Amino acid sequence: MSDYYVPRGGLPPQTALTTDRARFTEAYAVIPARTLSDITASFLPGWVNTRLWVLARPLSGFAETFSQYVVEVSPGGGSDRTEPDPEAEGVLFVVDGSLTLTVDGGEHALGPGSYAFLPPGTSWTIANETGATATFHWIRKAYQRVEGLEVPPAFVTREQDVTPADMPGTGGAWSTTRFVDVADLRHDMHVNIVNFRPGASIPFPETHVMEHGLYVLEGKAVYLLNEDWVEVEAGDFMWLRAFCPQACYAGGPGPFRYLLYKDVNRHVSL
Repeated sequence: MSDYYVPRGGLPPQTALTTDRARFTEAYAVIPARTLSDITASFLPGWVNTRLWVLARPLSGFAETFSQYVVEVSPGGGSDRTEPDPEAEGVLFVVDGSLTLTVDGGEHALGPGSYAFLPPGTSWTIANETGATATFHWIRKAYQRVEGLEVPPAFVTREQDVTPADMPGTGGAWSTTRFVDVADLRHDMHVNIVNFRPGASIPFPETHVMEHGLYVLEGKAVYLLNEDWVEVEAGDFMWLRAFCPQACYAGGPGPFRYLLYKDVNRHVSL
């Protein structure tokens, strides 16, 4: 079982250098781990004993399809008024602590590695009934309905119960943990975990229509973003506009892994 990076807030000391790896360009953005501090946290109506960091939101002329939060729920915290948009689908991925998720009346105990898909219109609540803080990622997207395709049902699983699929010709050096069947066209987004052994790489600049959110769960790498090679490590977030070239070299000494969002399986809106 791998470790997941968990932000703890706080502030850098006054002795820290201001120089950082934070970048915002017309093609991509990098939000380093230390940016998730006390002064960048947000709060939401309907949530108690909870704060969050907004990593991505739709912006005119930039990324357009999703939002991503890192949500920290203190003991006794949570919400019974979670998703305000009836057309929004969501994925929850737990990186720390224990939570109780109620979906359409059924309860699920969530721990590190737990993954929940929540289709639009789902009634769900979440609560921290323990004495320790819990943290999860919440990725949201406006679901694109298609005539003849049913909306996929809610489900809960764990990374530990999903076997990673090796990328062709890599011998397992590069693999993807997929929580949804790629042939299931009911889904218009995938949230996967991408895994690299030390020294493995994406050996060509991927350039494609899907936009990405990449949160580094573990390890470090040198990542190609458009024309720039950028060092990234656990806790960093990368936001890639559609057609932004990307590639990477995993730096070791341990695995390099990230939680990946991408939009899929729908016609281009004109």
